[in-house]
Amino acid sequence: SNNNPYASFGATLARDEEQNLWSTPHDVTHTEADDDRVLYNMIVVRNQLDKDSEEWQKLNYDIYTLRQTRKEVRSRWKHILEDLGFQKEADSLLSVTKLSIISDSQNMSKARDILLKLSEETNIFPTSWELSERYLFVVDRLIALDAADEFFRLASAVYPKRPGGDRLDEAPRPLQ
Repeated sequence: SNNNPYASFGATLARDEEQNLWSTPHDVTHTEADDDRVLYNMIVVRNQLDKDSEEWQKLNYDIYTLRQTRKEVRSRWKHILEDLGFQKEADSLLSVTKLSIISDSQNMSKARDILLKLSEETNIFPTSWELSERYLFVVDRLIALDAADEFFRLASAVYPKRPGGDRLDEAPRPLQ
């Protein structure tokens, strides 16, 4: 056993940099939610494989695809926040860290309902998307700002649910 408290510092730092991967490997706004752990585990497995192998290439592609999907979802949220007038605050409203808290525990139920409604009635998330705890914090902030209902209304207009699935590469419908 090594008594040096700094012995694992480099390993911890490297792990922290790859842990989130919400949109980029060095994104400090992450939270260790289930979807972050899935991505982290994919990276761990990929890093144990030979870079020339098919398995490594497939995992690398899956990791890239998941990161791109996350970036697109975040971009959709940011677009709506900016359309609501939160141009300067959009990034901070979307910033979720381990230290983030729900502003009012009574809002938790309403925030979950709105997030579920966004998932079911809009195309802001891809069909295969599992609801992320990250956006529960964002909806809570919108409730505190009395902007959650307007956010839902705008999301419904800009990203309406389309029958037959969705595609992330489609452009959003322009606002009326």
